[in-house]
Amino acid sequence: MAPPLLTLKDVHLSFGGAPLLAGAELEVAPNARICLVGRNGSGKSTLLRIAAGLLEPDRGERFVHPNASVRYLAQEPDMSGHASTRAYVAAGLGPTDDPHQADMLLAELGLTGDEPCDALSGGEARRAAIAHVLAANPDVLLLDEPTNHLDLPAIEWLEARLASSRTAIVLISHDRRFLENLSRATVWIDRGICRRMDRGFSAFESWRDDVLEQEEVERHKLDRKIAREEQWMHGGVTARRKRNVRRVQELADMRSSRRDARRAHGNVRMAASEGGMSGKLVIEAKGIAKSYEERAIVRDFSTRILRGDRVGVVGPNGAGKTTLVKLLTGALEPDAGTVRLGENLELVSLDQRRDELKPDWTIVEALTGGRGDTVVVNGRARHVASYMKDFLFTSDQMRTPLKVLSGGERGRLMLARALAKPSNVLVLDEPTNDLDLETLDLLHELLADYAGTVILVSHDRDFLDRLVTSVIAAEDDGQWIEYAGGYSDMLAQRRGEDLARAAPAPTAGRRQSSVGGEAGHVAPAGGKPTAKRKLSFKEKHALETLPGTMSDLEAEIAGLQAKLADPAFYARDAEGFAVTSERLTQAQGRLEAAESAWLELELLREELEG
Repeated sequence: MAPPLLTLKDVHLSFGGAPLLAGAELEVAPNARICLVGRNGSGKSTLLRIAAGLLEPDRGERFVHPNASVRYLAQEPDMSGHASTRAYVAAGLGPTDDPHQADMLLAELGLTGDEPCDALSGGEARRAAIAHVLAANPDVLLLDEPTNHLDLPAIEWLEARLASSRTAIVLISHDRRFLENLSRATVWIDRGICRRMDRGFSAFESWRDDVLEQEEVERHKLDRKIAREEQWMHGGVTARRKRNVRRVQELADMRSSRRDARRAHGNVRMAASEGGMSGKLVIEAKGIAKSYEERAIVRDFSTRILRGDRVGVVGPNGAGKTTLVKLLTGALEPDAGTVRLGENLELVSLDQRRDELKPDWTIVEALTGGRGDTVVVNGRARHVASYMKDFLFTSDQMRTPLKVLSGGERGRLMLARALAKPSNVLVLDEPTNDLDLETLDLLHELLADYAGTVILVSHDRDFLDRLVTSVIAAEDDGQWIEYAGGYSDMLAQRRGEDLARAAPAPTAGRRQSSVGGEAGHVAPAGGKPTAKRKLSFKEKHALETLPGTMSDLEAEIAGLQAKLADPAFYARDAEGFAVTSERLTQAQGRLEAAESAWLELELLREELEG
């Protein structure tokens, strides 16, 4: 087995109070794919900075292989001192690296290289920073929230690039789909301790729940043991003191252990203040259009949104998602077309820029508007300190200015403000930014149970798939198309459209009905009727055999997962565990490819059969 490229051993770090990291460890082997997970504030970014050599721990060891190159992508990269994106990316190259690699990466990421670094948008800065760390083809990549500020095309480009790379990767992300597709090992940072599982993120949550459940069992056993020992002490320890000093000390140690134990952090408790019921029709748009300086942002778009719908809006940065939402909600007048809003709408918006938060406000002022110390939620007045605790803010933070909050804390605060207002329509623009995975799950549950209507702008593929009932997607030249289902359903429908477009075009002798279907065939002069496109033999055979192939793969995956679920497997046969994990990854990839191929063929069959 090849020696590790980077190792952290027994890392300890404290910032004044309880230790942030207590004996944390990390080992990065060649071609590793490790995701770091944990609650906001658990120390993930801190551990990554220690691994990058940018932060010195209180104690512990850091070792980097002498021939290994390491590159680190920070959440907020420092571009000062660089005139252009080209100069910034070139600064990440080593003496023997190819300088053309910088230009190639910038072009693939949609940048020219001439953009001034001090005038970049959040998305442009993130793309330049990604090019900066990738250009040198390092041996180890340390990536802290690489998908922040990226749109869906850029996220999918980065995912494909990393998946095909031979570089070892340590990754922090709140993008569940990104983690599932890239990781092969998971390091969970919880209460200062690193726990490692040599499986990808898809297996993390069940493993985490098992660990926490076992902790509760052990804590319950300790409580019972302390109770028994206390009963013994009250029953006459004085007469046996000389021979039971050790037992008395053990009881004191158990009490100390119980007192000092750091329990798992609580969860956010979210509840939306629901207003009165809206009318059945929420929004009806007919032929709306909007342009800015000759550029069409929205062109001839129509839709109907009914009470209870969950509508996702997706598209590249700059496509006009926010503009479309403002048109639909009446915040912006269209250049053409009409928008009709339903009756009794109580609309609450969450802005991704969070501009409405003033940096000098305290948390209390942000929640109450500077008026008193109560918040009205679902018609009931609550003290602001109690409401803050629902979103994991402590009483000590009541007077904390917003400018010192982390991104995750600001995200939770924005949700707390929005959910306290009565509503029957929620308009959420990138609500998942900076939220940890547990909070994302709770937000999903709240929105799924919400009685009103939700309009969601997001780049989180998993969140869209789990929540929305339809997706409005940006196409070329201001066109927007609505697809039924979630994000994955949209991709499948688009692939079906691409296959249909790739099929032979109708000849001049084919006549279309007024509703777009085939009305019949007209024989060209002097010839036979034009033959209708049919499935080829290979396509028919694949359509018939792929379901069996998928069943076989599902059975194989179930067997491999059952084998890996054996807790003693890794200790007994580490090499066999690695081989089985790789087989599982390959089988899952083959199953996904088979499902996609079958779906494309089924859509093509339906298209051809009319």
